[in-house]
Amino acid sequence: MRYIISLALASLPTLALAEVPKVVTDIPPVHALVSQVMGGLGTPVLLLEKGADEHDFQLRPSQMQSIADADTVIWIGPELTPWLDRAMTDSKAVSLALLDDKGTETQAYPAARGEEEPAHDDADTTEVGHSHAHDSTDPHAWMNPANAAIWADLIAADLSALDPEHATTYAANAAATKARITAMDAEITAQLIAIKDKPFVTFHAAYGYFTTHYGLAHHGSLAMGDATTPGAAKLTELQAELKSGAYTCAFPEVQHDPAMLTQLMQGTATKLGAALDPVGSSLPFGPDAYDTLMRSIAKTLTDCLNG
Repeated sequence: MRYIISLALASLPTLALAEVPKVVTDIPPVHALVSQVMGGLGTPVLLLEKGADEHDFQLRPSQMQSIADADTVIWIGPELTPWLDRAMTDSKAVSLALLDDKGTETQAYPAARGEEEPAHDDADTTEVGHSHAHDSTDPHAWMNPANAAIWADLIAADLSALDPEHATTYAANAAATKARITAMDAEITAQLIAIKDKPFVTFHAAYGYFTTHYGLAHHGSLAMGDATTPGAAKLTELQAELKSGAYTCAFPEVQHDPAMLTQLMQGTATKLGAALDPVGSSLPFGPDAYDTLMRSIAKTLTDCLNG
């Protein structure tokens, strides 16, 4: 009887399974969030390679092909990765630029804060706390866990529009991702209480979302948002601040030569911390990469500032 049933089932036409979208992501934190929301249904492509600089990256031909074949590209936006913006010119993929969603909490780079925002006709772009002026907006918005939680739902909606059959799974995975972010956020909040009043300086002005969210002391930076080489006036100002004892610690960055920062610190009481990695390109890639990145930043700051 079992043999007859098996033959009968074998004779039935094979049911077509829903095709999971082909997804391309820009940086490890976004790749991690997308991986969590996709779960076991599929694996997104990550463009940024190990140790690479997110601001200046050269795509390989195979990566260009991945973009061409993608159903959706989920990325921060052109403010962070202009090279991806150029690569998507001829792509038919859906573009989900997370920074452009009106729910994303954005802020300006430190040097641009306090300036009057340009007027907009669209009321959605002038809400308090939301700045979409692309020439001043800090794109490192994943360092605010509230944004990561918002993005989990955006990612689920994007995938569900392309793959309605698995919409329930994407929504459930997004809910689990948000719960995971909430737990991580509470852990980091408790960890950073001891260093709230200890000022520090970083190589790169990429940590504003992190310091604002966790209420850390105002910090300075050697380079502005795109990590370009600072001018002589900036170097002189920073060196004077270091010598005055304004900063407890100074942190270099994985993707950049620490020599200039180290030189500025000579003859000062400022301690040199371990290198920070704002985008996580030096850390293991995968679903855990966002949590690993945030915890790594918290630990690196705490180790030096509370040492």
